[in-house]
Formats: sequence, C-alpha cells, structure tokens
Amino acid sequence: MAELVRQPIVIEPLVAAAARPDCGAVATFLGTTRDHHEGRRVVRLAYEAYEPMALDALVAIEREATQRFQIASCRIVHRLGEVALSEASVAVVVAAAHRGPAFDACRWAMDELKRTVPIWKKESYAEGGEGWVEGTRLG
Repeated sequence: MAELVRQPIVIEPLVAAAARPDCGAVATFLGTTRDHHEGRRVVRLAYEAYEPMALDALVAIEREATQRFQIASCRIVHRLGEVALSEASVAVVVAAAHRGPAFDACRWAMDELKRTVPIWKKESYAEGGEGWVEGTRLG
C-alpha cells in the first residue's frame, strides 16, 4: 500500500515485504536528493503535496502496475517535508517472477508518478533564493 511519509525511507523492510517464493526478482528504485539543478547549487529541498489526492494517485499507480505488467506487487513510498541531500525522497519496489517485468513496471511507476501525482518540490539555492521545480504537465 502506498505511503506518504515525513521521516527517512528505510528500504530494507520494503524489500523484505516484497520477497515471495514465487518471485525471482525484486526491482527497486530510490530517487535521492541531489545538490544541483539546472546549474544551480541546491542546499535544501522540500516536498509538499495535496495529500489525499496524492495518496489516491499513488495507490492507483500501484494497482495499474500490477494489472499492466506481469508482476506480483508494486509499492511506492514518497517523502514529504524537508529531505536532506543524498537521502531518498521516493522508493518504488516491485516483485515479479522475472526481472524484465519487474524493471519495466518499476520504471513505468516512477515515470507515471512524476507525470500525474500532485507532489511538488521546492529547492533552496546556495546563492540565495528558492524555487519550485517545474514538473511534467498533467494529462
């Protein structure tokens, strides 16, 4: 089940929960906070969301991934609030019988999240100032 969290994402329990005897693959993706964006040095980053809508959208992505690809499960966890540099801001964990569908579903879920989920990223810059990162247009 999808989650929005305000504390660091711990990947080990997510991977352990995905492990199944009928699955030979667990694909994971961790999106981490980087220290630069479009030539500017980033010193702080925070995420905001319209939480009820964002959570519903994440659950829908998990559900669609399991229907669209030959996978057993898909789990998405996204941070809200301030996220320290190098920490995970999002985790996608997919279990499948084979690696191909696991990789495909993991990438699709992350791309769909970026495209459709109402979560916004605000960066603070070393030279001063801050800005909202422009995302992918919805629809």
